[in-house]
Amino acid sequence: MPLFSVPKEVAVGTAMLGVAFATGLLAGKKYPSLVFGIPRSPRSVIGKSSPLWQYILDHSVREHPILKKLRLITAEHPWGRMMVSCDQAQLMANLVKLIKAKKVIEIGVLTGYNTLNMALVLPDNGRVVACDINEDYAKIGKPLWKEAGVDHKIDLRIKPAIQTLDELLAGGEAETFDFAFIDADKESYNEYYEKCLRLIKKGGIIAIDNVLWSGKVLKPRKDDLTAQSMHRLNEKLFRDARVNISMLPMGDGLTLAFKL
Repeated sequence: MPLFSVPKEVAVGTAMLGVAFATGLLAGKKYPSLVFGIPRSPRSVIGKSSPLWQYILDHSVREHPILKKLRLITAEHPWGRMMVSCDQAQLMANLVKLIKAKKVIEIGVLTGYNTLNMALVLPDNGRVVACDINEDYAKIGKPLWKEAGVDHKIDLRIKPAIQTLDELLAGGEAETFDFAFIDADKESYNEYYEKCLRLIKKGGIIAIDNVLWSGKVLKPRKDDLTAQSMHRLNEKLFRDARVNISMLPMGDGLTLAFKL
């Protein structure tokens, strides 16, 4: 579909991501082991221990004080490693602002770090439908949502995400959401993606986390159903004419799908 068929903000954003990827490609030719090497950390292509990685964080991440507070609390949690990286969160917040989003879906909440991240940049009448099956983790973030003054924007639904998505569709909310973030059980990603695609309006964005799955998508083992599921989804997204995509080597891999 021609570029002119999507909103100006999305066209500009897609172009910016294209420039960033081209820059990375050129850098990869000069420093192939740095840009395209096997991740030394499951959460970072460069590696969390790399001085360059720390330089990137120090010179790009602008984190709201309460958001940082929740990140540090979550990092101490046994499941803290599942939290979205702060640079990914900032990118998503910037995209939400870029497209002037008002309605967001989040599948996979944990302590609500990224929930808070997106709620902070939504207008006062904005809404994040946050889907999870475990409220115990979300209870960690709830007081901080309130402290940040955005708890009224967050609609936490504790039930299987598929059920929530079906309820939204049955309630007539198809093509009314602007942005969706998928970061939950990997074997259900394809179903989440298809339902989110119905809920997102044209020009909206679906962000899909963990698409590199620590590099295991390169040669998924027969007994690794998660890696197989992620690989199949990546192949599907590459060929899906309903969206434009950018796969970014950020965190454990992040694909942005722009609905046409």
